[in-house]
Amino acid sequence: MAVGVRELPELHPVAGVYVGTTAAGIRKPDRKDLVVFEFTEGTQVAGVFTRNLFCAAPVRLAKRSLAEHQAIRYFLINTGNANAGTGAQGMRDAEVTCAALAQETGVSSAQVLPFSTGVIGEPLPVERLVAGLPDALANLSATGWKNAAQGILTTDTVAKGCSRQVEVDGQRWTLTGIAKGSGMIRPDMATMLAFIATDAAVEPGLLRACLREASDASFNRITVDGDTSTNDACMLVATGKSAVPTLNDRNDPHYAAFMHALTEVCTDLAQQIVRDGEGATKFVSIQVEQGASSAECLQVAYAVAHSPLVKTALFASDPNWGRILAAVGRAGFTELDLDAIEIWLDEVRIVRDGGRDPDYSEAQGQRVMDRDELTIRIVLARGKVNETVWTTDLSHDYVRINAEYRS
Repeated sequence: MAVGVRELPELHPVAGVYVGTTAAGIRKPDRKDLVVFEFTEGTQVAGVFTRNLFCAAPVRLAKRSLAEHQAIRYFLINTGNANAGTGAQGMRDAEVTCAALAQETGVSSAQVLPFSTGVIGEPLPVERLVAGLPDALANLSATGWKNAAQGILTTDTVAKGCSRQVEVDGQRWTLTGIAKGSGMIRPDMATMLAFIATDAAVEPGLLRACLREASDASFNRITVDGDTSTNDACMLVATGKSAVPTLNDRNDPHYAAFMHALTEVCTDLAQQIVRDGEGATKFVSIQVEQGASSAECLQVAYAVAHSPLVKTALFASDPNWGRILAAVGRAGFTELDLDAIEIWLDEVRIVRDGGRDPDYSEAQGQRVMDRDELTIRIVLARGKVNETVWTTDLSHDYVRINAEYRS
């Protein structure tokens, strides 16, 4: 059951973006599973993709088309089938679907970027996907975001979306995004599928830099199970339809406002993914403070976040603080001043001076562990860098969901 997940908020239309969704029967009948995004001419597109070496055919094709052709006009997204681990035929299938949409819309196939999510290793049902295109195109609408948020889900229990509007010198930017992700969540660029659009005008190189920075601070700080997917992609499109002047570089007086709003949207979507982690009953922030570098803070945070013993203790609401201590100790450091380290559960300090805090009691720890949302805070006392990672517990339902995934 998703932890603290709200209903989809209002998703503001983005000028120059139209979204259509349909049920093409790609894996299950009568389920929304095919989404088309259409962008006005002149839209700029940036993307970050999985680094998994077995990346899916649509990832390889999208990366190639994006590198060779900046005038992207359409995204084509299907759920139910990942078209991953499908060899040369998978690439041909991805190309066929892009060509089919291009023929329907009168653009080049290189102007269509494909995205797939679902079961790995099964052939893409091209005929069903192509047959669904006319209906998806007929449903194109500026207000089609909520249907699309439903249409990209796999094991997710709730749709995920976020929208922000920013006032700039009497004008307005709109940023709206949707995401899917519940399992196979571990950062290695931006671990899931996410599609974010803005009507801001942004120079292409700056747009790419903005996405990398925002995803690094958000999607690259989440983990459910430590497994990266073959199909991960996060896309940012800028239509330029706002009346606010073009952002050309970081020195622009409005750059900070744009970057803040983009990072807010990415962080909101990223945290929604964690809250809907497969079988999750807890939303856990792991804060590592006073590290010597970002890398070492994250090294400690992920050692805790990926520990099955810590995650199962979280599920049991068991204040077994020794598991956290042990995870920090095996994070990979050759030298740590153990007496300087502090570990906290929310407001309760559990470790100091190399052992259990003398003022700590099991009842205090239990009070925190009974919460649906809590923070594990680790103070390294080695420097001035702080980092936060968001994760979940590991429950019976996680095993059940993944054991039954293909059934």
